[in-house]
Amino acid sequence: MSCVSRRVFVFAALLASAILGAGSEVAAQQRPQKLVVGLLPSEAPETVLRLNEPLRAYLQKRLGMPVELKVASTYVSAGEDLQLGHADIAYLGPIVYLLRSRTAKLEAFARPLHEGTGPFFKVVTIVPAASTAQTLTDLKGAIVAFGDRASGAIWVVRYQLLLAGFMPGQDYTIRGMGDNTNVARAVTEGLVYAGCMSQPVFNRLMKEGKIDPKSVRVIAESPNIPEYMWTFRDGLAPAFKEEIRKAILEVNDPEMLKVFRASSFIPSDEADLEQARKWIVATEAAIPGTVPKAK
Repeated sequence: MSCVSRRVFVFAALLASAILGAGSEVAAQQRPQKLVVGLLPSEAPETVLRLNEPLRAYLQKRLGMPVELKVASTYVSAGEDLQLGHADIAYLGPIVYLLRSRTAKLEAFARPLHEGTGPFFKVVTIVPAASTAQTLTDLKGAIVAFGDRASGAIWVVRYQLLLAGFMPGQDYTIRGMGDNTNVARAVTEGLVYAGCMSQPVFNRLMKEGKIDPKSVRVIAESPNIPEYMWTFRDGLAPAFKEEIRKAILEVNDPEMLKVFRASSFIPSDEADLEQARKWIVATEAAIPGTVPKAK
């Protein structure tokens, strides 16, 4: 083989290797070796994992690949996991989705539908049964417990109190408890004056006997809050996203749907987020520093 021929052969081999390597890299990016599903710490991590195990098993079988559930440490970090590629899809609340979308390219694709209320839920404010409080305006000077500081509960109730002329840190004190179960416990044990939490979770804890119905009272319900949304990270191939989208939208197992109190999953609609956007804008304007710094 001549010197020129040898150089041509080596160049061709290197080019072919580069092309094959690039093809493998693209394939890996398009369809990862496993699907990582991000979940919110609405309750203790072990509870969240247990409740979502049927969904994990379904997705693993449907997609023909390993599926891992990952409970984020906070609501904000669930959005960060998507942005950093530490999760492929995640179940994000409307506030986290809107705030994280300011710095990341996210795509909401499905949400739960509830009989009677549609794709919405509410937050309840509860007090100890012996409390004299009757409405939100009775919370002046009170310590009010919330779960995660980026949850829909804290934003909608803070907005409601803002309309009543109450400023956090001046007229009432916010105490973050991490999750809804801790909020309920803090109220029933008299550790705080009031607590705000997801109404569906409150109802489930009552049904399971984890909250004594005689120990608390509901003094307020929030307006409708857009339901949480299954969301893609940026960088997934369209064909793979379509596989996941169809898998979620075609869930019909009552056990899986029961976790989300859903009759089915339906496509997300950005228009339903307008109310949540108003809460963010109004709260940012009235209370500077309420929006976490983007990372």
